[in-house]
Amino acid sequence: MKSFLFALFLLYSILNLSAQQQNDSIAALYKKQNEVKLNAVMLLAGAFEASYERNLNEESSLGVSFFTPYDNENLDANINYYISPYYRIFFGKKYAAGFFVEGFAMLNSIDREYGVQDSGGFYTYEEESVTDFALGFGLGGKWVSKNGFVFELTGGIGRNLFQNDYDTTIVGKFGFNLGYRF
Repeated sequence: MKSFLFALFLLYSILNLSAQQQNDSIAALYKKQNEVKLNAVMLLAGAFEASYERNLNEESSLGVSFFTPYDNENLDANINYYISPYYRIFFGKKYAAGFFVEGFAMLNSIDREYGVQDSGGFYTYEEESVTDFALGFGLGGKWVSKNGFVFELTGGIGRNLFQNDYDTTIVGKFGFNLGYRF
């Protein structure tokens, strides 16, 4: 009787271990920690925006985005670059996916045009590069496929903190990001 109970216990343990390994491998697909993404809308508009994101747990992540234009004629903006770290809180059922709220900071540089009046009363326009720091928030959604492909829609708005005497106090971020989780 003891050998029968021992054999039954051993069989149960093996089956339980096998089921646990299968569930762990499925869960591992969603619990990968790193993501790289490109903003497809900005690529079409004439700018390059890449992001790296690190998933901290199933509900939060940290990331950083880098933006720079490569075709100023098609991109109707005066921005030179921005570097934007962010923190996200997710409200979805999957690991670090679904609806999210984001808080971000942004170090940005823009070209500002201003008028200078000469001695004859005529205005000439000059351009200068202004660097500023902004804080803001955003909303979005993230979807992750079983093989690690990431699709993300995001938008956010912030305010520059230091150069408030110019017309560039409000900054924005938006994207249609495609990437990979590994």
